[in-house]
Amino acid sequence: MPEMREITSGLQFPEGPVALADGSVVVVEIKRGTLTRVARDGKQTIVAETGGGPNGAAIGPDGLVYVCNNGGFEWHEVGGLLVPGNQAHDYAGGCIQRVDLATGEVEDLYRACDGRALCGPNDIVFDAAGGFWFTDHGKMRERDRDRTGVFYARADGSRIREVIFPLDAPNGIGLSPDGRRLYVAETWTGRVWYWELAGPGGPLQGFRLERHRSFLKAAGSDPRVDVTALQTVGSKGHDGFALAVVN
Repeated sequence: MPEMREITSGLQFPEGPVALADGSVVVVEIKRGTLTRVARDGKQTIVAETGGGPNGAAIGPDGLVYVCNNGGFEWHEVGGLLVPGNQAHDYAGGCIQRVDLATGEVEDLYRACDGRALCGPNDIVFDAAGGFWFTDHGKMRERDRDRTGVFYARADGSRIREVIFPLDAPNGIGLSPDGRRLYVAETWTGRVWYWELAGPGGPLQGFRLERHRSFLKAAGSDPRVDVTALQTVGSKGHDGFALAVVN
């Protein structure tokens, strides 16, 4: 088994790693509200201050970083671990942001869809056409939580649409190597679902919710699931995965 070694530490709830050509990795720090570059030697550099709760991230066709910002959490320390809780007291909504790595400039690209505010965008994946799919995990409050879904949007900010609704806290998201199948992790049911796509952005084949299929079901006393790295691998005609599942 390959030896694992720690490259850096002290990050404030990192997620959404993006590997860069120079060997460094850009991650979000959800609690800190930053996009942070980690060099090969472990040195940390803040690239941009996004505010809120930056979550999933991906490089777009224009070379900019697209960030799912969930709007922030209240944080708790449990057994020495930092744990996210209900929506932040200063929560102002979720959004999709676009970040220039060279300048650190942050632009809010989408804050709503069809007049409905985004609640807690979580994870993102680009397709071959240059558009992107993203999940909205929603937010929890003391006595209720959001019903949310999955969206498709253009990277130039010209169009966003809700494609799948409702899901119970959709989380990790990914595409098959040929781009014809969409996979989504649903936290509270402990499942990874998939839908067949007719083309970029859908339409979904068998769009009605009862016709989607379960790809994976978590087991154990706590069946919640987050696919932290839903990465498709393989060649044309072969559908393989590298999955990092937390439950």
